[in-house]
Amino acid sequence: MASFIVLSVLIIAMMVMGNEFSGISDAEIDQLLKKLNKPALKSIKSPDGDIIDCVHMKNHPIYDHPLFKNHTIQMRPSSYPEGWANELSDTKKQSMVAQLWTINGKCPKNSIPIRRTKREDILRAKSIEIFGKKDPNSIPQLKKENSPGNRSTHEVHIYHSIIKVNSPRQKFHGAKAGINVWKPYVQTPREFSLAQMWVLAGTPTTLNSIEAGWQVYQNYYGDDYPRYFAYWTADGYNRTGCYNLRCPGFVPVSQVVALGAAVPRVSILDGEQDVFLTTIWKDSHTGNWWLKFGSNIIGYWPSSLFNRLQTGATRVQWGGEITNYKEGSQHTTTNMGSGQFAEQGFKKASYFRNLEILDENDITKPPTNPSPIMTAANCYNIRPGIHPRDGVFFFYGGPGRNPNCI
Repeated sequence: MASFIVLSVLIIAMMVMGNEFSGISDAEIDQLLKKLNKPALKSIKSPDGDIIDCVHMKNHPIYDHPLFKNHTIQMRPSSYPEGWANELSDTKKQSMVAQLWTINGKCPKNSIPIRRTKREDILRAKSIEIFGKKDPNSIPQLKKENSPGNRSTHEVHIYHSIIKVNSPRQKFHGAKAGINVWKPYVQTPREFSLAQMWVLAGTPTTLNSIEAGWQVYQNYYGDDYPRYFAYWTADGYNRTGCYNLRCPGFVPVSQVVALGAAVPRVSILDGEQDVFLTTIWKDSHTGNWWLKFGSNIIGYWPSSLFNRLQTGATRVQWGGEITNYKEGSQHTTTNMGSGQFAEQGFKKASYFRNLEILDENDITKPPTNPSPIMTAANCYNIRPGIHPRDGVFFFYGGPGRNPNCI
């Protein structure tokens, strides 16, 4: 009888899985894998299980985009904000630790490292169309309700603890911050926890967004390692944009950093803190938007990807975000940041430091009148401040479900 029950459970599980993935055929998967996984000059097995393919620049993913079939890749920015030349005074903390895959080799000249997409990565998605994109249910502007009080079942909520600056009259040409890295607990594979910077322009339906930071997202990456990521959209997360290189748009040029690869070191509670500097800026000559992690120039988003961001951003945001897949009445136990509330302070709470913006005159400065926003302060909160060494900074985070957040 016991074996019959076990077999029945397995059959039901297979049926459920089959229904979930019935929209993705083997032929579609093979076609997408062929498109995403370019011919490699060399493949490197990372200690964390990733395979990194070294792809020659002539096979660069940007050439898959219909607008960029004849794109001339810009290997270095033609302008760089003068005030950010030295980034942080502490060069040890501004330098990003080498990714784990580099232990086993490096990419040849004229090639870029790309994290290989696996069949199971695609199978975890609900369809080919949304593979590598944000779940529309997790985008706040598309939802009528976004508060802990909405207790309907099987619904996705998104929670933020962020600092933002708006400039309706002037434009932003860039932003930066040192981002503290942790390995937060995430309750279910479908949920994620991240820390990132947003550079934004447009209304919710026409939103242009450039985003970068770290995230834990098992349903996307297949494990619970914090990973470097970038994201973009030109139409409010509707049809355009994706994570990392799952669609053509971002132009990586780094020979040593692969988007989607694991962060090699994370912060320790009451111990050593790990930080990587994230810088996004608009090239004053080409209009392209560049991304830099630590001292490594990662690549750029071509200006022509966007309509609103071509002239600059109107908003910049820094902070944490989690998703809560509601399958009952209780709030998720997914952590934001370290899982500690902001008032716990240094070496306990997670933080952003040295926040700066680049104005429309390409002058770097700390943000003025930054506004903290918390969508569920009893679950995840934020505390901003100013420090002689860390400039404009804030602590943020929380454990999720607790006696005051149920």
